[in-house]
Amino acid sequence: MPGRKKDSYEQTDKRYTDPHLMVGDKLNFAGSEAYKLLRTNLEFTLPDDQGCRVIGVTSGLSGEGKSTTALNLSYSIAETGKKVLLIEADMRRPMLSTRVDIKSTPGLSNVLAGKGDLTSTIQESGLLPELFMISGGDIPPNPSELLGSLRMKALVNVMTKNFQTIIIDLPPVNVVTDALVAAKYIDGMVVVVRKDYSSRKSLGDAMRLLKLADMKILGFVVTRAEDHGRYYYRRSSKEYKNSYKKGYGYSGYYGKE
Repeated sequence: MPGRKKDSYEQTDKRYTDPHLMVGDKLNFAGSEAYKLLRTNLEFTLPDDQGCRVIGVTSGLSGEGKSTTALNLSYSIAETGKKVLLIEADMRRPMLSTRVDIKSTPGLSNVLAGKGDLTSTIQESGLLPELFMISGGDIPPNPSELLGSLRMKALVNVMTKNFQTIIIDLPPVNVVTDALVAAKYIDGMVVVVRKDYSSRKSLGDAMRLLKLADMKILGFVVTRAEDHGRYYYRRSSKEYKNSYKKGYGYSGYYGKE
């Protein structure tokens, strides 16, 4: 519209608007370094000697960047030579196949509904030889029930014997209950918070729900953080640390979810 000034997330520069340019080796330097820092701290929080680490990634609201965070965190861990599996458990809004060149179906929903073979749903990512993925599959009518099923727990248990790290992209906790049922089979949760988008209330509500589910919070990732047009990473604000007395946080520009 004439006279309307575009905000910083509507720039025509495709480096900051095309989600395919915000994944893996196409990520800008600051974002890449932020993920390496996140990777390092997770290694201290969940050491390798406990076996395969199962990490959930969620947010309070939709659109905070959790799917991009899950994908790039998986990539960063796979860069170290560890065999990583990324499971797209946000079956209501599957987006993984739009980011990387994998089939959208059959996927997780098909396996959990007994209509697909687990082996055939595990796909090479095409990004790194050590990174594998399971897409969300066909959108089911009952995703929460599928995620909380014994079949899902059994799937994760089987995959822990074949991979060193499993990252599970889960739906936003304030929107649906899907992520909360994951407590029974994950070691801890990374919470994504988008700067100037997530409110104190939405983050507080998310933390209360995760606490009620007895979820271990591994830390926070702050997305869409800018400094006069330059993208950077930093420790989380003192507010987060004082409010929740644990965890860490990193920020950087990772684009849309």
